[in-house]
Amino acid sequence: MSLSGPPAAALAPAAVRAPAASGRAHLFHAGSVEHYRRVLADGIDRVAGRVAAAATPFTGVTPEQLAPRIDGIDLDRPLGDTGAALDELQDVYLRDAVYFHHPRYLAHLNCPVVIPALLGEAVLSAVNSSMDTWDQSAGGTLIERRLIDWTAQRIGLGPAADGVFTSGGTQSNLQAMLLAREEACARAGGFPGPRPSRPELLSRLRVVTSVAGHFSVQKAAKLLGLGADAVITVATDADRRMRTDELARAIERCRRDGLVVMAVVATAGTTDFGSIDPLPAIADVCAAAGVWLHVDAAYGCGLLVSPTRRHLLDGVERADSVTVDYHKSFFQPVSSSALLVREARVLRHATWHADYLNPARAVAQRIPNQVDKSIQTTRRFDALKLWLTLRIMGPESIGALFDEVVDRADAAWRLLTEDPRFEVVTRSQLSTVVFRYLPTGVGRRLVDDANLYAREALAASGAALVAGTTVDGAHYLKFTLLNPETTVDDVAHVRDLVAEHAGWYVRTRTAGELSCPVG
Repeated sequence: MSLSGPPAAALAPAAVRAPAASGRAHLFHAGSVEHYRRVLADGIDRVAGRVAAAATPFTGVTPEQLAPRIDGIDLDRPLGDTGAALDELQDVYLRDAVYFHHPRYLAHLNCPVVIPALLGEAVLSAVNSSMDTWDQSAGGTLIERRLIDWTAQRIGLGPAADGVFTSGGTQSNLQAMLLAREEACARAGGFPGPRPSRPELLSRLRVVTSVAGHFSVQKAAKLLGLGADAVITVATDADRRMRTDELARAIERCRRDGLVVMAVVATAGTTDFGSIDPLPAIADVCAAAGVWLHVDAAYGCGLLVSPTRRHLLDGVERADSVTVDYHKSFFQPVSSSALLVREARVLRHATWHADYLNPARAVAQRIPNQVDKSIQTTRRFDALKLWLTLRIMGPESIGALFDEVVDRADAAWRLLTEDPRFEVVTRSQLSTVVFRYLPTGVGRRLVDDANLYAREALAASGAALVAGTTVDGAHYLKFTLLNPETTVDDVAHVRDLVAEHAGWYVRTRTAGELSCPVG
């Protein structure tokens, strides 16, 4: 049997066969810097023009409308021209993108970004350092380590602290649970009786968090091979903060049942309610039980630089690990996040040595390879964005911006609380407001449907975007404010649009039901 065949070039479509020199012209190197300047300037102009012209945060485009435009593009037939590609990009992306910078984007935890961070994004993507080993990043390694030290100092974790940048809160929470799992397994020898096998021990491990905690805790448990029932959720109080009495009871029940609580996950800024769990009291419970405490401060980490609200994070310094998302409340582009740990030694659970990358001898040589701390290998130099932001703006400026959005959310809470058309769940400690349109004299099902309709109609119009959630089984809407440019007038305008859409739906449904013949 012959393994020979036609030359590779003969197998490629004619449209993609081109002289090697055509690709070389697009490589970024010393001989193409002028081309690089022109191309990026053109792209920046397109984005700047679109941002300046965006009258609404969204066009309301549907997947059915947009998908055919993208699916119809033949990727094997290049346009061959930057201007033409940017024209096409305007049609398939820029025109219909969701613009978080717009003051009436009030949906998810997406922030507008500061210009120093955009400068960092441009630099890091061009240089393209990979943060896994020193010989691929050099200064980038040290800058990331310095920012980790700075963040750990802001948290108050102590001199043995360390950490690593991650892709986001989900990855940080996953790695924290990995470290907690391995520490729990390492301690298994200290339990009474014969040491359980690893599979048996894993089946006994439990994580305790509140019902308002982030879904990534359950996802982490699944990815780490723990049982489906490994995450125990405890009740929250009227302000949607973890009840420490319920936490203590949950830990005690696990002990009685022969289960091992490998971690408690407290939340400093829940996604829906912006609530901050009572960290000092939770730390007391964890210390008494000898349980790893992880604080998910992905949202609330902006308080670390707040000139007025830092005290809301009191107790975070007692955590064993902390998640921070700079791309939420430090106004950084995605991705810019980190996991911090109290004891640098626990990061060894993420270490794996490879002779071709980070051989074990590099540790003895004191070569700082960041892959030894990360569950990623190739990794962008995302720390540069935060570095330039701090060096140009300073931390207090970032904190003042975060204070502004928290103030604005409090004003929004008052606006909705004083409006008889709406019901508000609780007063956020951060920058969310969960509410619903609540007309009198109609059933729960119609109220749910009206709020669902209002959110969809608002998105379809493109005039504004709000989020939705469920509270105690009922449908609610949510304002998430992370834009200092959003005014109280913007919030009031969106509130009135919600009332208009929901009110129309209720009137139409009620009239339709009244006009229907009985039976």
